[in-house]
Amino acid sequence: MDEKQQSAALTSANSVEPKNTVAIEEAGPCKKNVVVEIPEDSIRNATDKQYDSLRRDAIVPGFRKGRAPRGLLEKRFGKEVSEQVKLKLLADASDSAIKDNKLAVLREPHIDFEKIELPAAGPLKFDFEVEVRPEFDLPKLDGIPLEKKKMQVTDEQTKGEIEKLQKWAGVWTPREDGKVELDDQIIADVVLKVAGADEEQKLDNIEIMVRQYGFVGAIPVEKLDELLAGARTGDTRQMSVEVPKTYFREEYRGKKVDIRITIKETKSLKPAALDEVFFKRFGVEDKSELQEKIRDMLQSQLESHIQAEMAEQIYKYLLDNTGFDLPLDVVAEHSVTLLQRQYSNLLMRGLSREQVDEQMGQLRASSEQQAKEQLKTLFIMDKIADKLGIDVTEEEINGQIAQLAIRRGLRPERMKETMVRDGSLAQFRLLVRENKCIAKLLESANIIEVEPQKKAKKTKKPAKKTAADQAAAGHSAPTSEKKASTKGKTTTKKKTNR
Repeated sequence: MDEKQQSAALTSANSVEPKNTVAIEEAGPCKKNVVVEIPEDSIRNATDKQYDSLRRDAIVPGFRKGRAPRGLLEKRFGKEVSEQVKLKLLADASDSAIKDNKLAVLREPHIDFEKIELPAAGPLKFDFEVEVRPEFDLPKLDGIPLEKKKMQVTDEQTKGEIEKLQKWAGVWTPREDGKVELDDQIIADVVLKVAGADEEQKLDNIEIMVRQYGFVGAIPVEKLDELLAGARTGDTRQMSVEVPKTYFREEYRGKKVDIRITIKETKSLKPAALDEVFFKRFGVEDKSELQEKIRDMLQSQLESHIQAEMAEQIYKYLLDNTGFDLPLDVVAEHSVTLLQRQYSNLLMRGLSREQVDEQMGQLRASSEQQAKEQLKTLFIMDKIADKLGIDVTEEEINGQIAQLAIRRGLRPERMKETMVRDGSLAQFRLLVRENKCIAKLLESANIIEVEPQKKAKKTKKPAKKTAADQAAAGHSAPTSEKKASTKGKTTTKKKTNR
């Protein structure tokens, strides 16, 4: 090696940037605390580069461009240069710490740059907390035990679906006596007092549906029917609610809200009559043709429901056999993502706009446990997709969107643009991949056909859910609520592989 080559090698060796020191500490479930120390040499090199760049571009009176002395530049621009150097060092160091240590972060780390000072001498030490994907082992994926119910569409379900159509086509009519009943709609003036807020919120002439789980403005209210049923126009009702800690709107999340409702008008829903106008609206000639059309639709929905029910069993199996913790603050931060995910899920199941709106209202008010299980499901399915090597192509996404657009009477490109704008396209893509995972798990599942359990007859009971209702519910997320046992008498001992 000649003298010139030795000089070049020495210069190269001296120009190697010293490495940062990084320590990763556990900070709780799904959280890591990252401690970074940036060497003094790195700070000096970054500062020199910043001043070199400044000297080339700065215009200083009395000096030609690029000729101003360093001391003068430090005097005039020192504070600005230090701030720029600090921001670049912190950004680069935090990015490198995450990438070099292969941290699967859920979102960008929050670093309070203003509270970190660039030292006059010595290294720069700072730390930050990041949310990371949970670490867990998947359960056995082959031979998941499932039950498949033998079900068929009944006359009662067909009748119930027609009654539902009559309600959807009905009109809201003021009640003469002004007395509020279940499923009524009231027009009311509302006053909300949110804990910690200086002023009350006043909402005039808002619509409130009298349901078990309802909304007063943006506030989810459980047992709203018990509060309002029996009241009359002119009455005032008051209550306090605790908003779930995972609620998607941060200004109400986990807070106590005092609610005062003054009823101004009460309306009941008058179902549409089965007349020529009604039949024409749904593209049939008479009641007989409508019944046939409804039966065909319910049969298709029933088949989808049976598949969805088996998928529900898979989700439950995965949740029951996969253990990891999710802190509430992590769940709350992803509440909007969960809503976008469920919205996409409802769209994929072909629900009408009215059904989607109704179910989204219930999802916005979902419990903390439900929100946790939804997020756990997302992480589990993502890991399964990676393990099984399942992905989706752009053609598959476009094909699914085209099917949804046809059902809703929209152009596919318009529907895709809407999904991009409202942020649901990313979750839609994940759900398409997730459905492919479920289909793959169904292929190797151990499926037993069973008779559905007959329900005991009651003298008085609420309106029975039709197959369309059940199909509409779909997989909105595994819930912690105990459901009535669906296990019936086994009709065959033979296990079939799907």
